[in-house]
Amino acid sequence: MPLWCLCYPKNTMKVLVLYRPNSEHGRSIEMFIRDFRYQHESNADLLDVQNVDSREGVATASIYDVVQYPAVLILGDDGQLMKSWQGADLPLMDEVAGYVYGS
Repeated sequence: MPLWCLCYPKNTMKVLVLYRPNSEHGRSIEMFIRDFRYQHESNADLLDVQNVDSREGVATASIYDVVQYPAVLILGDDGQLMKSWQGADLPLMDEVAGYVYGS
């Protein structure tokens, strides 16, 4: 393995994004999703995106008490909520990655 290869340990956390695609924040959250996937492409299953207007999205928002959108949630391997951000102010990608890879 090359010395310059940046490798992450097997993660047990997941990033869940809840948003409305056609809302005023739709474009910014889609850019966040695209950039996060690009930076962490080796972990395709790391990021789950749900439309809050879908049946699954409504149920998920209810489970995690999400009341503002967009929402970015960090979930443990058991589904426990570790950290959440709700509303227009999105977290930094490094902050999200720190929660996912830091433990």
